[in-house]
Amino acid sequence: MKRIIKNIVPVAALMLLGMTSCTKDLDVTPLDPNMDTSVNYEGLFNKCYATIAMAGNGGGNGDCDIDGIDGGTSGYVRQMWNSNELPTDEAINGWGDDGIEQSCFNTYDESHPMLNGYFARLTTSITYCNQYLAVAADHDATMTAEIRFLRCLHYYLLMDAFGRVPFAETLSTPVIYSREQIFNWLVTELTENVEPYLSEAKPKKSTEAGYGRVDKAAAWLLLSRLYLNAKVYIGQEHWAEAATYAKKVMDSAYKLHTTGSNGWSAYQMLFMGDNGETDAAYEAIFPLLQDGLRTTSWGTSQFLSAGSFDADMHANPNDPEGTNGLSGQVWGGNRTRPQLIQKFFPNLDAPQVPSYQMPIVAGDDRAIFDGVGREINNLDRATFKNGYAVAKFINYKSDGSAGHDATFIDTDFFFFRKAEAYLTYAEATARQNGGTATAEGIQAINALRSRAHATQRSGYSLNDILDEWAREFYFEGRRRVDLIRFDKFGGNTDYTWQWKGGTYAGRNFDSYRNIYAIPAAQLPTYNNEQNPGY
Repeated sequence: MKRIIKNIVPVAALMLLGMTSCTKDLDVTPLDPNMDTSVNYEGLFNKCYATIAMAGNGGGNGDCDIDGIDGGTSGYVRQMWNSNELPTDEAINGWGDDGIEQSCFNTYDESHPMLNGYFARLTTSITYCNQYLAVAADHDATMTAEIRFLRCLHYYLLMDAFGRVPFAETLSTPVIYSREQIFNWLVTELTENVEPYLSEAKPKKSTEAGYGRVDKAAAWLLLSRLYLNAKVYIGQEHWAEAATYAKKVMDSAYKLHTTGSNGWSAYQMLFMGDNGETDAAYEAIFPLLQDGLRTTSWGTSQFLSAGSFDADMHANPNDPEGTNGLSGQVWGGNRTRPQLIQKFFPNLDAPQVPSYQMPIVAGDDRAIFDGVGREINNLDRATFKNGYAVAKFINYKSDGSAGHDATFIDTDFFFFRKAEAYLTYAEATARQNGGTATAEGIQAINALRSRAHATQRSGYSLNDILDEWAREFYFEGRRRVDLIRFDKFGGNTDYTWQWKGGTYAGRNFDSYRNIYAIPAAQLPTYNNEQNPGY
């Protein structure tokens, strides 16, 4: 079923890192950049994809690709999510793990253990790509373009989070690139060496060959995201380019999923256990494959579901005893800040009802929140019921049944989906239009609102568009990026949220925190030159 990863050829010789146990002393060690191994081309190709979806070759309970951090915590998506959701108006977490409170309160610094893990996960993934290109670049032009794309994605996220990047295109000692240098490299690499050689943009289901592999639409979407944030990264506006590449995705064969099934909304089906098998898959431009038996992980969709549920939540109206479609995987950690609920209930009058009833009251299918027995405010960070819960990611299938494993989830994580292009296009054209959505931009936003059965609007300001980013993509690991682009994150902003800056009422924090500190363990690579402010 999950074709691209389930047949991974073991590449044990590639793994120079020992197995680890869960520890609070996260002394993360990236791969040796000078390694040189002989591996099966297909095996290493699959590994370059698998490292985004799985912690290591052994799945959820096996070895981890990076040392000094347990496999669940080290997950690519989990660390991307932590870095882009916990410091924002969308999410808060009550666990006592090192670094969680600092993320929630915007007090992170170079000693933050999970940011160190995120850095190491990204650089290790780059090393896998460089290894493939070193031994197999001439093997297959399309496969090479895909690996070059994955490397671009890793470098993009590294640049977004940490600013300056340790850069190498080969298995050699990296040099430090500025944001402008890596931005320019990404544009050149994507336009000249990646997009022309990728396969044509074509949506697929998991039963079709190529599901889970990127094609031209992925390159267009990454370029649109890069250009949309260009003013943040290099101080130059590239709205026209952002709109152009977003429009390519909008005009592609990929489709917004608009038809619900068996009582599940079309939007909810994007985040369910059979999202790779239903027409929801046609929206997924880059799905990360999750299979409860074959491709298990504690750090991808499993984390997004289990980390957001407790045992009192019931996301399936036809299964009063069930929770999220998993057995016992209800960790009670991540939940909303009231500012996210306010995007759907401006007066913060969201009722205390189950998640399958909340969209009806909100008049928006995207309001998949559980309020039963919960306090809407985050009075205490450590109390899971202080804050409405998110029931967006579940392991139920659209026929109401649970996934085929009791412990691990089947829900693919849609790293890129077509809906992003609609909001990128609307925002980029609005910024070219004096801050007001154009007729085409209004139509693009209304397409997403129509899918969610939300009221159509005749106009949108930039602030309205920022709110639409939250409504459509909350808890998908991108909020920090959007807030920074709208000047709503660090610095003297006009927007606060509960516990922003570490106080219940919220307060501004310095703009230097828009970029994370270089982790202390990585500073020697930077000649011990820390990012400004830290």
